[in-house]
Amino acid sequence: MAASLLVFDLDGTLVDSSRDIASALEAAFARLAPGASPVPLEAVVSYVGEGARVLVERSLRHAGLALPVDDALRVYLECYRDRLLEETRLYPGVREALSALAGETLAVLTNKPGGMSRAILQGLGVASRFARVWGPEDVPARKPDPAGLLRLLDELGVPAGRAWMVGDSKTDVGTARAAGVRVAGVTWGFNPDGLRAAGPDLLIDDPSDLARLPAV
Repeated sequence: MAASLLVFDLDGTLVDSSRDIASALEAAFARLAPGASPVPLEAVVSYVGEGARVLVERSLRHAGLALPVDDALRVYLECYRDRLLEETRLYPGVREALSALAGETLAVLTNKPGGMSRAILQGLGVASRFARVWGPEDVPARKPDPAGLLRLLDELGVPAGRAWMVGDSKTDVGTARAAGVRVAGVTWGFNPDGLRAAGPDLLIDDPSDLARLPAV
């Protein structure tokens, strides 16, 4: 059945934001605990996907810092707002893939704050391609809870059988499964091994293959 809605994850799927996230964490920890060692980029990448609070909790644990999570989260978000687009870029080929999907309805459902997500996509010049860009404050519950995806389907008037979720992690696979939506996993993202283990309906190795999803 042809798709009429493609719902994308953001970090690790459309954009590589890893260096700006790691830089914001380093700046936050330097402010809260001067002299603390930065969390390595590969560790930061492995902590992305379940929201900023989980990212900060895991990073504090990695760094051995006994700081209040709420305080660290507040400072991290302040630091991250200052560097949303310093190094964050669309993955190679994503811009062209979005253009090839011009006839489809597209949306973003992410565990990154919605305002930041919209600012990133606006800054990268692709925000207009998406009918909705929703973060955890825009929906009843964060992924892998399916509430946000189900609300997107309802608001955009699309049955689950005519939608795809596109993401790079087991969180995205779990979200789609819980909503009865097909899921395509992109292998260029932050956690390709975890993605494969989660068993998406389709694996995509190149952004140009996104254009064939509506016909799969």
